Amino acid sequence: MIESIQQFDVELFLKIHRGLSNGFFDWLMPLMRNRFFWSPLYLFIVVFCIRQYKKQGYYIIGMLLFTFAMGDLIASRVVKPWVSRVRPCNDLSLANDIIHRVPCGSGLSFPSAHATNHFAIAVFLICIFYSRWKPILPIGLFWALIISFAQVYVGVHYPVDVTAGALLGITIGFICSKIFKKLQPDF
Repeated sequence: MIESIQQFDVELFLKIHRGLSNGFFDWLMPLMRNRFFWSPLYLFIVVFCIRQYKKQGYYIIGMLLFTFAMGDLIASRVVKPWVSRVRPCNDLSLANDIIHRVPCGSGLSFPSAHATNHFAIAVFLICIFYSRWKPILPIGLFWALIISFAQVYVGVHYPVDVTAGALLGITIGFICSKIFKKLQPDF
């Protein structure tokens, strides 16, 4: 069973990584996974929360940082060492199939911390702001999804890695939003 899932994962990885290869994605996808590219968005979220919600805005930012920290901690420090899956770009059996679009890094692959962190942030923000601004649902999910897809396209994660990271992130974001609402019932 696990071998057939791994085989499917590798085949799907190659269909995305090599099969969708084109000049536009080769330019766009490394940007989508680059934290510095998204810095203006992160800054906007901080400024928006503080200007719009004053003291509660600081609580939102604090809980958002906690959400990110929990996602990163659980994905990178708990699950990855336990599973110990090698990244596709470091897998010797795929050495001839990998297109090196970004540096591979020496970290482990499962789950994708990028997917975990961004889905956790997106779901937290969706749960907090959806009643005030409905477009945050598709925008937040698309944002986390494009970052996760980019991880597969550039060759640093398998599809199952980002799927598991997304599910983990969704869970963390949802739980953290519930904690926030318990601590800030007036929001």
